Amino acid sequence: MQTLLILAQAQQPQGGGLGFFLPVIIIMALMYFVMIRPQRRMQKEQQAMRDAMKIGDKVITESGIHGIITGLKDKTASIKIAEGVSVKFERRAIGAVVSSKDKPEAADEDETETTDEAEEKA
Repeated sequence: MQTLLILAQAQQPQGGGLGFFLPVIIIMALMYFVMIRPQRRMQKEQQAMRDAMKIGDKVITESGIHGIITGLKDKTASIKIAEGVSVKFERRAIGAVVSSKDKPEAADEDETETTDEAEEKA
């Protein structure tokens, strides 16, 4: 009988249940602040950027295609990628708005080359 009492006492947790769950709670809180919260903030920023897009904005898609927005609908955007070539993309496939027609932008070096300069190089 005494051996059963000793075994029963040895199996009871020492220090209560909070001591066991405290490290688990701390790890979950750290994961929230390190991983989940920044990801949600980034998603909100991207959604705000996609909602603020307008015709004439220069954009880069997630796949790396550069172009200018020529049309917008609820879920799609038409992007002009070359003269006479327009492609429809899902709005969520647009990764960044490079410049807006409202704010001035420094001209790209490769686009500012004039025909005279190109002939001199050749």
